[in-house]
Amino acid sequence: MSVPVFLAERAAFGGGELVLDGPEGRHAATVRRLRAGERVDLTDGAGAVAECVVRAADKDRLLLDVLDRYEVPAPSPRVVVVQGLPKGDRGELAVEMMTEAGVDRIVPWPAARSITQWKGDKVAKALGKWRATAREAGKQARRFHQAEVAEPASTAQVVALLGAAALGLVLHEEAAEPLSRAALPSGGDIVLVVGPEGGITEEELAAFRAAGAVPALLGPTVLRTSTAGVAAASVLMARTGRW
Repeated sequence: MSVPVFLAERAAFGGGELVLDGPEGRHAATVRRLRAGERVDLTDGAGAVAECVVRAADKDRLLLDVLDRYEVPAPSPRVVVVQGLPKGDRGELAVEMMTEAGVDRIVPWPAARSITQWKGDKVAKALGKWRATAREAGKQARRFHQAEVAEPASTAQVVALLGAAALGLVLHEEAAEPLSRAALPSGGDIVLVVGPEGGITEEELAAFRAAGAVPALLGPTVLRTSTAGVAAASVLMARTGRW
């Protein structure tokens, strides 16, 4: 059984004894039902790790003895996925799978053909769900660098992201070059755009290409927008040596 991971503030990592309380401590003590002698790891989600053993468990917190501390370097190159908003709960599915695969940053994009559009009160609610999904998936996957879910980006902001990237890629079914053969950088950001169910418009594609992005073909079949990101990220993780 893998050692469970919980999030804690970096400031709490000092000394040989730690207290895990709050929502994380309550989950560890009452849901996971961790008891004395069991191992846990704490991380701040930015690379700091404290390997611990439970000394005692109360109803809403754990008392921990620290066995070791270390820093995990940030992965490179970073993989950033611009995700066209999918319909229904497929957005959370996409976030969950991409987080487990190792994607570093997920940028929600209300594309022209997105069936779902976040407006008004929906923005904070939907963004909160995506971020909560990424947080839980990151702990499940034992990630010590948590995936960031950014604020929703307009098409103009996506163009700016692509222009600043070490490599910009746009998944497109009519691309001539397969993703598996794209020349990849050794560092910086690889920004990958995944369109919504209706696809990317000609105007969006033209703007992305003008920013230096390269259209890439994922494979001979057409994947749903909720699964295309994790499939493409898997190719990038393997080819960059992160897997």
